Parts: sequence; structure tokens; C-alpha cells
Amino acid sequence: MAKINIPLMVGARYSRAKRRNGFISFISAISMIGIALGVWVIITVVSIMNGFGNELRGRILDVTPHITITGQGGWLKGWENLEAELKPRSDIKGYAPYIYAQGLATFSGNVTGALVRGVLPEYEKTVSVVPENMEQGAFSTLQAGKYNVILGEGLAYKLNAQVGDKVTLISPQGQSTPAGLMPRLRRFTVSGTFGGIGPDDYDGALAFIHMKDAAKLYKSGSQVSGVRLTLDEPYSARQTAGEIAVDLDYRYIVDNWTRQHKSFFRALEVERRMTFIVLFLVVAVAAFNIVSTLVMVVTDKRADIAILRTLGLSPKGVMGIFFVQGVTSGITGTIIGAVAGVLTALNITTIINFIEGLIGYQLFPADVYIITDFPAELRWSDVWTVVSVSIVISMLATLFPSWQASKTQPAEALRYE
Repeated sequence: MAKINIPLMVGARYSRAKRRNGFISFISAISMIGIALGVWVIITVVSIMNGFGNELRGRILDVTPHITITGQGGWLKGWENLEAELKPRSDIKGYAPYIYAQGLATFSGNVTGALVRGVLPEYEKTVSVVPENMEQGAFSTLQAGKYNVILGEGLAYKLNAQVGDKVTLISPQGQSTPAGLMPRLRRFTVSGTFGGIGPDDYDGALAFIHMKDAAKLYKSGSQVSGVRLTLDEPYSARQTAGEIAVDLDYRYIVDNWTRQHKSFFRALEVERRMTFIVLFLVVAVAAFNIVSTLVMVVTDKRADIAILRTLGLSPKGVMGIFFVQGVTSGITGTIIGAVAGVLTALNITTIINFIEGLIGYQLFPADVYIITDFPAELRWSDVWTVVSVSIVISMLATLFPSWQASKTQPAEALRYE
């Protein structure tokens, strides 16, 4: 005959039974709902934060080279030879030389700072998504000697310039003249605009010109600022950059996107962890309701405890009864919250669209925010972590009232019954 687990059987029955005291039932329901809400919120918020982090990371990688190689003095000589040295590596997807400098852009009385990038169009398309995101014109219009320029939409808006207009680019490096030191300048024809990529300020400052035109404007000769590399696996950039530096005998400065945006992504991770901790306090507060519920249940069941003790149930068995009852509430609330959180994370876009349609207001207007939707990435590792910690918190919350129940003396409890 199978041995009956008395604590488990009685604890489960107490959990299902209708209580004589309605207030205890109310507190018990509140504790379960509180845990469910806490778990629901944690899974949903963390999934949205994961989605936002990945979206920002993807947008930055769209416009940021995975690896950059520059010379020791800020200028790189012989980039063609460097291309030949890197060609044997199969993990490099794209390679593009560039000249990068600051300057001023003027048109029709409007003046604004600009980041000028001289590129070779046939190379640039292997490392950048700009050629695929042209709003007007074509990236191939950048030809040596034509002095064409492609502006970001934001920069074109600041200058009030359109395709076909003549924009003047001014180099901060001066040239000696009889009248003194004068800045170098050159008029360029706007042949296209791009937008809708990268961080919000990316198309507000960047201008593309042909690399040979940039060499004349900035008098760099055959030198370039560096070369940009894209990889098949962007997240291996740190390791690959180290290998390239070794292969090149440390003759060049090799940097990667994880170093260039290190502070930004570290801040995102810190924010995610702090959000995790703060939201877990919601579960902890709900777990305190389990403590208060069990304390009142123990008081309500003192006579039952005394009878069970008289029939031979050990203090450990009594503790087990109330432990099972408290943990049942915690596990039930956790499962309900986890299911709700997973469903919400998987359908967050539909839910947000419904809410926006209901209130008639866009929560993330496109003219204000970089990301206008709610991307969510559900990671099952996060779900298991939340569920596990919630159950552990529920278990810890049951220990004290269960221990108090085990200390009940039968004679004292039955004296006034």
C-alpha cells in the first residue's frame, strides 16, 4: 500500500478549501494576483528592453563599420596593399577605404557643420546600407571630378537644399594666400539624399563625396583616413580585430564597433539589470502577502493543528502543511504571470496598435523617436530566471509562518475549544 504524504495532502486541501474567514480568502487572492502581475510585468518589460537593445544595436551596425583600420598618425598610406593582405580572410564581407573629415556646409545663407566622408561608391556598397536607402538620386552619381555630394535628409533640411542645388563645402584646413590664411572651399552639386537609417543625428550631419574629390578638398594626396570592414559575424568583431592586428604585425590601429560604442551598450545593460531588480521588488512585496495570509491561516487553524498533533503528526509535518499551502499560491501566481507575460511579449505589437487605435494617439511618434514601434525579443532564459526566482521568493515567504505553526502546543490550542 502506497504511503500517504500527509503534509502534501492536507496542505493541498487547505489551498482548495473555502475559508471560513472571507478576509483571509481575500488576502490570499491578492497575494496570488500580486505575484502574477509582478511576473507578467517583468517578462514583458525585459522582453521589450531586449527588443529595443537589439533594434538600436542593429541600427548602429547599419551605419558603423564592424572594424576600422587607421594609420598611426591619423592617415593611412597604401590602402590597396592592405586590401591584398586582408583578402585571404574569409570572414571579411566588405572592405572600403574612406576619407573622413569635419567641415562646414553652406547654401543660400544657411551654414551648418558637416561630417564629410569621401568614399569609392563601388567599395562603399559592401560596408554600408546608405546606397540602399537613397531617398533621391543614386549613390553611383558620386564620380571623380564631378564634384557631386549626397546629403543626409537632416543636413539637406538644415541647408534647405534640394537635388541640383550647389552646396559649398569648407575645409577647416587653411591655405596660404597673399591675403593670409584662407579656408579651402569647393562647390558641390547635390546629386541625392538618404535617410531613415542609423541614430537620429546620423543623416543630420553626414555628407558623402567621391574619395578623389575629398583628397583634393583636404589635400590628403594618396592617403586615406582608414579602411572600414564588415564581417559575416558582427558580434565576433572584438576577436577578429585582435586577429587582424596580429596578422598586420601591429603596424596599424585596429578598432571595432564594440569599443567605439562600449559606454552606450554598457549603459543599456546596466539599465536592464536595474529594471530587473526593481521589478523583482514587486514580486517580493506580493510575497509578503503570503506571509500575512499564512499567519492568519495558522491562527484560524490552531484547533486543526492541535488535533493533528494529538493524532501523532510531527512539528515538521505541520510545517510542511503550511509550506505546501503557501508555495501553492506562489507557484499558481507565477505560472499565471509567466503565461500572461509570454503571450504579451509575443503579441506586443498587436496590443500596442490596438491601444493606439483606442486612444487615438501614437505612443512613439516618428518625428520624435528613432524607434517608432515596440520591438520585443522573448528570451526563454529570462523567463526561466523570472519563474525560478519568483518561486524561490514564495518559498522563503512561507518559512516563518510555517515554523510558527509547527511550534503550536496542542494543550494550549485546545484549552478554549
